[in-house]
Amino acid sequence: MIGFLVAGLVIGALARLIVPGRQRLGILATLALGLVGSLIGGLIAQFFGTGDIWELNVLGFVLAVVAAVLLIGVAESIAGRNHRAVR
Repeated sequence: MIGFLVAGLVIGALARLIVPGRQRLGILATLALGLVGSLIGGLIAQFFGTGDIWELNVLGFVLAVVAAVLLIGVAESIAGRNHRAVR
């Protein structure tokens, strides 16, 4: 379980590095989006038959980072929309 949390944090951090610009997400949001991204990537990799969702494999890792990048983009657009509405 601790390994899963660390992997989610690493995936979230990589995704934040890939997304251009400054993000207004905290460390907990990064961890959560990284965990969700790793679950999505693992499920897609399992669908393609490259291994189990809980195994670390290259395809699952790449898909997890891509999913986390997309999730961070969505979260930023929602946060940006809410931030503009408050002003």
